[in-house]
This record gives sequence, structure tokens and C-alpha cells, in this order.
Amino acid sequence: MKNVLIIEDNDDIRESTVEILELAGYRVFSATEGRSGVELALKNKPDIILCDIMMPNLDGYGVLFLLGKHQETASIPFIFLTAKAERADMRKAMEMGADDYLTKPFDDVELLNAIETRLRKKEITDKRKPLHIASEEDQNHLLNDLHLKGRAKNYKKKQSIYEEGDKPLYIYKVKSGKVRSYLFYHDGRELSTNIFTTGDYFGYEALLAHEKYSDNTQTIEETELCLINKDVFFELLYQNPAIAQKFIGLLSENIREKEEQLLRLAYHTVRKRVADALVVVSKKFLGDQNADECVIRISRDDLAALAGTANETISRTLADFKEEKLLSKEGNAIRIHSISKLSTIKQ
Repeated sequence: MKNVLIIEDNDDIRESTVEILELAGYRVFSATEGRSGVELALKNKPDIILCDIMMPNLDGYGVLFLLGKHQETASIPFIFLTAKAERADMRKAMEMGADDYLTKPFDDVELLNAIETRLRKKEITDKRKPLHIASEEDQNHLLNDLHLKGRAKNYKKKQSIYEEGDKPLYIYKVKSGKVRSYLFYHDGRELSTNIFTTGDYFGYEALLAHEKYSDNTQTIEETELCLINKDVFFELLYQNPAIAQKFIGLLSENIREKEEQLLRLAYHTVRKRVADALVVVSKKFLGDQNADECVIRISRDDLAALAGTANETISRTLADFKEEKLLSKEGNAIRIHSISKLSTIKQ
């Protein structure tokens, strides 16, 4: 049974309205003026409030204002009752947050329709629960559970995972090793677009867009991946808003990184592009993100594809950096002596 509060100083109108609503199956509370009406509202938390505008001591506007200050009554549907039908009164009532406005005299059907409409809208609104914004910790915990739904697969060095035009069947998580994504120029040259390391997910952009892959992926070294079937992925996505939040964040981050890469290719000198590529790779290889020195293992071909330049240019630029004591060769690896200095190389 729904509870209705009526605040009305006219005895005849108040009593007749109470009678109509009780016959319609409502439990009704009533007050003869504004202050006692506010007290009844705070005490009984009615499902809807009917309130006259013109009352002594505290008018209807004052009642609405005071109830709006209390969290427990601020969202209760509020209908003004008044003998005044001027547009200014109606406008003021709505601007203050009233849900409806009935002009006296009103008939039984008009009154009941107004109440039922507002109660129905309130029920619909209450059912629309706000999206819970999960913490980063909650999102990561769910992602850790996500990979348990997949199967592990080992890949050799330089092995293709998927190619442009393939239909996506899985999303991938790197359990160990490294994977690069890349595109082809029209002349056959490659442009690396990202490097994925332990813990990274990839391959989900095409899956979420319901499109074929627009890039290629290949392992940089021996790699173990977790393959999560697309049906399992979508089921978990729909069941857990926190997972959806996490992948929205990952998509946004990917877009930002690609925009930065485009700007580098368009405006940076070759020297600056190679330095930036080394910084990107270094951060992928770092175990300690605060470290300034690290050893990276990447081929000249891959580094050239990442910087958007030719192998010969990479060789010359690396030789320059070696003379400047920014890096040194260690067999097939490159030791970066100062990531921070590489980051600040000028055009």
C-alpha cells in the first residue's frame, strides 16, 4: 500500500481528497499547514506528497525547499495543489523541482491519474540503478579472473598470431614474452603500432567493433599467451560492468597512444623518433618503472618499424647515441644508459 501525504489548509478540500485516496486504496496522512507537513514527511517518508501553495506560516514553496534539504525526502514526488493558475506560479513550482501541478478545483480522475503517473515514473527511476564505478583494484581483480577462462598457448619467436583481415575469435593476454602489432605501408614496409608485454591484453578492438583485424601481430621472442574465446569474453563483459569499464579505459589509452605516435611520425625528426621508440621499448622491458637504465632486446627491423624509418637510418642513429654515451651494445641486446636523457632529446 502506497502512502500519501496531503498538506492543505482548506478543511473541505483536504478531507474530500483524503476520502478519495483512501477509497482508491492509499494510506493517507494529512497536515493543515506547512510546518507540521514537513514534520510528517520526515517522520513517515510518504511515497508522494500533495501540497497547497498558499498557506500561512510556511507556504508550499517553503515546504518543497525544506524537504529538498533532507536526503530521505528530496526524491519524493511532489505535486502542488493551488487555486491559482497563473503561468508565473506554474513556472516557479517547476523550477523549484515540483513534479506536477494541479489547479483547484480538480476532479477525482485528474487527481488519481496525476498520483499514479508520478508513482509509476518513480518506480521506473528506482529500478534504473546507477552504474557502479569499480575501483582500479576491483577491475584488475576481475581481469585476473578473466584469463582463468582461457587456454594457454606457446608461440615461437617471430611467429604470427593473427593477420590483417582475419576474423577475431579470441582476445589475448600475454602471460610471458612480448608481442608487437604492426601495419604495412603500400610499398611493403612495416610500421609497428604497439608492443605488448606480460599482463597486457590485445586483439579486443576488432572483437568489440565486430570487425576483422585491421593490423597484424607477431611475437618478438618466445611467448606464452592466454586465449579467451570471444563468446566467453562477451558473456563476462555483460555480466560484469567493471570489466567493461576496464576495457573502455584500455581502448581510450590505445587511442591516445596512437595519436601520440601519429604526431611523432608527422612532426619529429628521425633522431627524435628513434629516441622515442627506444624509450617506448625500454618502458615495456622495465621491471622497475622507476629505473633509468635497462637492457632491451629488439631487432633493427622491429625498431625501424616502430620509428617509421629505414634500417640504415636506425644503424646510423644508434651509432650516434653510442658515441653520446646514451647506450651501448651487449651482444644482441642494447643497454640504455639513461631513459630520461633519451626522453629529452631535442628535435
